[in-house]
Amino acid sequence: MEKVEVKDLLEAGVHFGHLTRKWDPNMAPYIYMERNGIHIINLYKTAAKINETAQALHKIAASGKKILFVATKKQAKDIVAEKAGAVNMPYITERWPGGMLTNFVTIRKAVKKMAAIDRMKKDGTFNSLSKKERLQVDRQRAKLEKNLGSISDMTRLPGALFVVDIKREHIAIKEAQKLNIPIFAMVDTNSDPRQVDYLIPANDDASKSIDKILSIVSSAIADGLAERKSERAEKDAAKADKAPAKAAAPAEPVAAQEEE
Repeated sequence: MEKVEVKDLLEAGVHFGHLTRKWDPNMAPYIYMERNGIHIINLYKTAAKINETAQALHKIAASGKKILFVATKKQAKDIVAEKAGAVNMPYITERWPGGMLTNFVTIRKAVKKMAAIDRMKKDGTFNSLSKKERLQVDRQRAKLEKNLGSISDMTRLPGALFVVDIKREHIAIKEAQKLNIPIFAMVDTNSDPRQVDYLIPANDDASKSIDKILSIVSSAIADGLAERKSERAEKDAAKADKAPAKAAAPAEPVAAQEEE
């Protein structure tokens, strides 16, 4: 996992909170001071929370479960798509589809529809449609891709949610709470940290801050995936070693009969 240095967090502007008049009192334990009407986040507490979050995400990734990233704000979209995509995790960077978690069956149907259109294009069925029908199908496919493209491989509910800006993504938070899905999030000084299971007190508006936190988080997930891959390889090797031994076992009685 990428090492957490307070100096690096400072350089990325992770410590800048919101205006003091917009603060949530529940964030008081994570606020260091007030400067020029802005709350300053205690980066030593942020570093401790990052380590705690990273360890938990490492375990989830190692268990084989998916972590769904959610960030629809402009300055976070591309960063989340890049970091989550690099570790093969699903993400939502466009509008959150209502019922994405609580009505997952319906969402899966939409994903299957997208797969069906792709099959039509491969087997030639698409070419047999009229020009107008092909245009309609292409538009439908583009719309589905925009909203659900990154979750097309998610066949079951995620093992966790990682959110940038819990105030903005409040619908996603509520759905995860209903289903008891663990919530990990970057939480700024204007938000209520009690809504999430693992918080990282941090500036959730600046792209440099988001990039820094996501780099550390994705590094921990990558390590968890590597650990899972290594364990699988060891198990496969152990099975391969046992297989010849089982095959050779029946040969002993035959040899004994020949000696008699």
